[in-house]
Amino acid sequence: MLTCISYIKKSEYIVISSSSLLDCLRLERTSASGRLPSCFTQVLFRQLLNMMSSSCSLTEIQRRIDEVKRFLSVTLSIANAHTVEFYTHDVWKRFMAVSPQEVLSTVSSCSDQQRAQQHKEREPSETTFGFCRDTNRLVDTWELLRAAKAHSLPGLGVCLSRDELLQALRENRDDTDAELEPDEFMNSKKSHEVQSMSEVVACLAERCRVKQVIDVGSGKGYLSSFLSLQYGLRVYGIDSSSTNTLGAQERNRKLKKFSRVYQKHSKAVRARGESVEIKPEINGGDDVLYGGRAGVLQEEEEKALIGLSDVDLSAEKDPEPQTDQLFLSALSVDAIHTPSPRVPPGQLTAEERERRKRENLERKAQNRTEGAGAVFSPLTSYVTAETELRELIDELEDAIVVGLHTCGDLAPSTLRMFVAKAELAAVCSVGCCYHLLSEEFDPAGRECVSRGVCGFPLSQYLRDQSWFCGRNARMSACLALERVALGQGIQMESLFYRAVLHVILRDHYSAFKSEKRVGNVYSKAKSFVDYVRRALRRLELDESQLPDSNIQHYHDTYRLRMDEMHAFNMLKVALAPCIEGLILLDRLCYLKEQEDLSFSALVQLFDPLLSPRCYAVVGLKNNEDGTRSYTCT
Repeated sequence: MLTCISYIKKSEYIVISSSSLLDCLRLERTSASGRLPSCFTQVLFRQLLNMMSSSCSLTEIQRRIDEVKRFLSVTLSIANAHTVEFYTHDVWKRFMAVSPQEVLSTVSSCSDQQRAQQHKEREPSETTFGFCRDTNRLVDTWELLRAAKAHSLPGLGVCLSRDELLQALRENRDDTDAELEPDEFMNSKKSHEVQSMSEVVACLAERCRVKQVIDVGSGKGYLSSFLSLQYGLRVYGIDSSSTNTLGAQERNRKLKKFSRVYQKHSKAVRARGESVEIKPEINGGDDVLYGGRAGVLQEEEEKALIGLSDVDLSAEKDPEPQTDQLFLSALSVDAIHTPSPRVPPGQLTAEERERRKRENLERKAQNRTEGAGAVFSPLTSYVTAETELRELIDELEDAIVVGLHTCGDLAPSTLRMFVAKAELAAVCSVGCCYHLLSEEFDPAGRECVSRGVCGFPLSQYLRDQSWFCGRNARMSACLALERVALGQGIQMESLFYRAVLHVILRDHYSAFKSEKRVGNVYSKAKSFVDYVRRALRRLELDESQLPDSNIQHYHDTYRLRMDEMHAFNMLKVALAPCIEGLILLDRLCYLKEQEDLSFSALVQLFDPLLSPRCYAVVGLKNNEDGTRSYTCT
């Protein structure tokens, strides 16, 4: 902790008193210039990074990982339970010794301060995180929820806020002439993400003194376009989908055209002393990014996710895929998105490889023709830590690698690339789709072992312990606790229908051991009877042996137990931040294990209500002499 700093230069004396280095960075010189000397701010920056790093050292992160592991070793059985098998395997009775009403009541009142105080005053229960030590069944819901909160990232106290990171990175940077308002080009969620992350990336670039950014899994190019147009950075957006790459290029072309008009208009309006207010209307009001679907795309995406509540449900023989879309879409709107297929180069046909090479060369030629204004270059390529970036990017200099909601294994691959490539000065990676991560030590999914690289665990610390979460637990990690707490995202009926259908298949057919999939029948069904009939036809089973009355009887019987499923899934939601936390702590631990990094941290970039996957893994490298462009000038 810094309490006083003295600085002497050319007979000028500065004394700064502060309770923290962050406060020091906020203060200005008591001179006419009102700005701290560059050398001084560099010293403050290094000391601030040292302070942040020491509070979350490798040893400290490993200790936090051990705490979460101990908690999850007791509670992962809930997260890994199959929702489809909820009634056929009598899941509630196996894991719970309390009533569903008690669970739901406790969940709804967990923020009640008076009740929390009453719970503290009780005699300590002979439980482990609320589970009976003899039966391993839950007997104390309040204790479980309290422990879950304590073992989430906020409860562990290991994250920086976005403001804290920016305060450490930022010097008195000049503002751009005209700011693009991202709200005008994308929905509110994407606007929040792009604006929040782009400012951090721009500060990282300035701190590392680089002008190039590599956006891995760039998708439609929202972040890339904004970084290039708002901050003047040279951005290379790499995506494995040529469709995304072509779309991003066209979107950026339109955005650049609008940007020139916007900046010209902004300067003219400011010269008249008026406020800037302009809306992007092209071709009769079409949004320049969405082609006439402004404000509609997010709503359509959410409806699509809700409608996927019964997609791709396979059989008991291989139960893991049964709850993928079903569980995630039913419990959390916008918890997942459909990723672009990532096909390794070795699996591409010769024609596809040649086509991608030709398209990339054409885009490079077009960018050279357009000149300096073309500061965003979308490229099509499958990316791993072994990818030779200079083969993709002829003009590559030192750069920052970033990823906004990189899906599944692409997020850890981005961190591996950052560590492996000397030209990458910093990383800012926000991952998503944990259910698509490959796990090295999961007995049920060893496909990544043959490929040699898995997404989890990433750190040597967890690899040495052969730790794995399990597929269903990783799916649970995708759930959005903050949204569910506000009543958003619960779609219980689709889950209930599928679980009762599984009972019918067990009682009357052998199809519950079949490889066939039920598919998306819930969104089309008018009733439970209609749902079952559609499912039986999809499975090519004889529906004539089941009269409607029998089907309805199953519904009415299990309807009385629907609260069990609701309560159980609420506990899954409560555990989600802990599982996500372990995955992210593993990634941070991986960076802490590297010797050439000057700084690494988990940073909350986004509002979790707007963007549930809100945490970024941030890292900065040293130069060969132990610094990374932090010398005094």
